[in-house]
Amino acid sequence: MSVLVNKPAPDFQAAAVMGDNNIKENFKLSDYRGKYVVLFFYPLDFTFVCPSEIIAFDHRLEQFRKHGAEVIGVSVDSQYSHLAWKNTPVERGGIGQVRYPLVSDLTKSIARSYDVLVDEAVALRATFIIDKQGMVQHQLVNNLPLGRNVDEAMRIVDAIQFHEKFGEVCPVNWEEGKPGMKPTTAGVAEYLAAHAKEL
Repeated sequence: MSVLVNKPAPDFQAAAVMGDNNIKENFKLSDYRGKYVVLFFYPLDFTFVCPSEIIAFDHRLEQFRKHGAEVIGVSVDSQYSHLAWKNTPVERGGIGQVRYPLVSDLTKSIARSYDVLVDEAVALRATFIIDKQGMVQHQLVNNLPLGRNVDEAMRIVDAIQFHEKFGEVCPVNWEEGKPGMKPTTAGVAEYLAAHAKEL
């Protein structure tokens, strides 16, 4: 599997169902340059773990946007399948009116370019966090039965922005509001002297 961290996120153009249910035939990742992007792949519409993840991302969408980050979902289904799933009530296994784009990767070219296509069939549960310059800063790939942690994606967005703003690095279990670490020998010693017992 390719490691895309510290590399430009592969651009793509495809059809997508937008948050308002309009279908945009020429949706492009590069249109989001200048924003942070949480790009996540899921296997298939109308399946099992997937709706829980998609709804969880929607429940936290305002939090992501407050931090300048947009969420984009991708699967190998058609835009029409995405729309049908959105129009299926949550209590019947649908995803309801999620407010971020769901991209159609019918040709599987997007999943291939991110190297998350399994058995030439569906995408693994992969999450890529992309900075404002279009560089991948974080990559996490789960096997099909394993749902991801959406709050961890938010934590990583916060960590990227903390590092960009202050130049400090984020030690283990760092969360917004916790101290960072100066990336020097003295900085490590200072941090560990104050916090080693909490780790």
